[in-house]
Amino acid sequence: MPAPPHLAQTLRSRTKHFRSSSRSLFLAVLVGVTVGLGAVVFQFLGHLVVRFSLVQYAGYAPPEATGEGTPFTHPPTTLVPWMIVVVMVCGALVAGWMVYQFAPEAAGPGTDAAIDAFHNQHGKIAARVPFVKTIASAIALGTGTSGGREGPICQIGAGIGSMVAQRLQLSPRDRRILLAAGMGAGVGALFRAPLAGAVFAAEILYSDAELEADVIVPAATSSVIAYSIYTQSLPPEVRFQPLFGIKVEHAISGPLELIPYLMLACALIPVGIAYVQMFYGSQWAFERLPVRPHVRPAIGALFAGIVGVGFYYLAGQQMSALAVLGSGSGTLQEAVHHSLRLGPPLLIAIALVKIVTTSLSIGSGSPGGVFGPSMVIGGCFSAGLGLYLHDWMPNLAPHPEAFAIVGMAGFFAGVSNAPISTIIMVRALTGDFGLLVPTMLVTTITFGFGRRSRLYRKQVPTRMDSPAHRGDFIVDVLDGVQVRGTYRPIDSYSLIHESMSLDEIVHRLADNHQHYFPVVDADRNMVGIFTDDDVRSYLFHDAIWKLANASDVMTTNVVAVTPDDDLNTALGHFTALNLEELPVVEDHQSQRLLGMLRRRETIATYNRRIREHKEGTRE
Repeated sequence: MPAPPHLAQTLRSRTKHFRSSSRSLFLAVLVGVTVGLGAVVFQFLGHLVVRFSLVQYAGYAPPEATGEGTPFTHPPTTLVPWMIVVVMVCGALVAGWMVYQFAPEAAGPGTDAAIDAFHNQHGKIAARVPFVKTIASAIALGTGTSGGREGPICQIGAGIGSMVAQRLQLSPRDRRILLAAGMGAGVGALFRAPLAGAVFAAEILYSDAELEADVIVPAATSSVIAYSIYTQSLPPEVRFQPLFGIKVEHAISGPLELIPYLMLACALIPVGIAYVQMFYGSQWAFERLPVRPHVRPAIGALFAGIVGVGFYYLAGQQMSALAVLGSGSGTLQEAVHHSLRLGPPLLIAIALVKIVTTSLSIGSGSPGGVFGPSMVIGGCFSAGLGLYLHDWMPNLAPHPEAFAIVGMAGFFAGVSNAPISTIIMVRALTGDFGLLVPTMLVTTITFGFGRRSRLYRKQVPTRMDSPAHRGDFIVDVLDGVQVRGTYRPIDSYSLIHESMSLDEIVHRLADNHQHYFPVVDADRNMVGIFTDDDVRSYLFHDAIWKLANASDVMTTNVVAVTPDDDLNTALGHFTALNLEELPVVEDHQSQRLLGMLRRRETIATYNRRIREHKEGTRE
């Protein structure tokens, strides 16, 4: 006995949803596997470059966080400080040449480029970008550039997600989702924080308190997979440790202890503003240097190296002072666990000089991230301030190291406008969940006062401001307005018969301003469609003009509407597929062509409906 029509329709709908969900899950897993392997390669290359550049020629093995797990054992060496500058310049010269020669979009921080691709490039990133970014960033960071791994792994992961989507010819919406899933997978794997990676991918796209909800589940899936693969490449003893080693445990015993954290938040705001202003001021200055962009990273590395090594001598040749170069994660771990050993003057000085060296390094176009330096700046500055507050009010600030943890989150939340993922990530890096209340307090304040001065300038305020969601918020007023009153009859279009030769098509295009060309059979049933762009690819192959016909040029995967469909449905197709015109057919079975519906006229109908609504409201 056949199922009732409404039940059959429900079953088809559920089956379609299940297939769509299964496909999304499979694609997220595929992206997670690829990004996880990419993170392993990127991390290994970075350690390899350190071993055979800084260690080999400068005798300097940058202290790293315990959980990073370098695969190399460095031999005993003698530090030659000024050779660090030479190695930095050489590395930046090679990295700069690679980037500007093969993928200029891979220059500087990669996170902003990934955000821009999501909002403005339909989720498209050139396939060469993740490969160039992997090698160039490993060289730049491995030779001492003051930068982090977050930016590169974001762009690498985003590029892999976009590449997978483009190879499978997915829609712009699906490309954007996989791009963001790749970002989350990279961050979740490299920082061993899969939940933070998923939230980061959804949150970092916007400067206001907004999340890209469609991204969270695919990003969580890919982040968990990438994390699982990446951690298997680490030594067993650090595989499941927090990045900064043993778990840190702090807590507050009463609400009065929030007072010094409030003072910390107020101090972090101007430091964050100074960081952003100096970073973009440096970028502005380097862009105006009368030299090829290929050598700008080397110039930035030269000045950053001189500042870093000079600071090392001014600080009494303390190895911790060299945290102003490279990642600085080892010194940050020292600040988290034993800040008293470093002392407040050195900690605060490291934070301020790190602002300068990062601005010179990444602002000059060298590939590297700004998350890692932000953690060092926020953590060291806060640890130094925490020591001062401990001396001034020991009862209210009994744990000065706790300020380093809270300050890391508060500082980056203020400059990145990503408070939720930052809180989760810092908790994962330290393993400390006892400071959740002061962390929320500080991040809320820095986020609220730092929104106008942000590191990621490609962020848009909300989904309504994103070109990626243009059309998503205007379909309701079109609900119930049928296509039949808006489409153009087919008599005003030039139709192409399926047997028409390519030679005839080319000559017809020469005298026609039409962009979309429906292909029909003898009964005027539509069998396909092509655009003038599809034909242009054959213009320089006139030898096949007589051999090929319309069937060779057209696509048969056509999305069409009927006169009884509403403009809500049509606009959904326009937005999802990024089309300018849709064929209008008599019904979906016969595919008899009646005309074409244009996006511009659909928007005009929307505008007219909005005016009518406003006038009706005023009355």
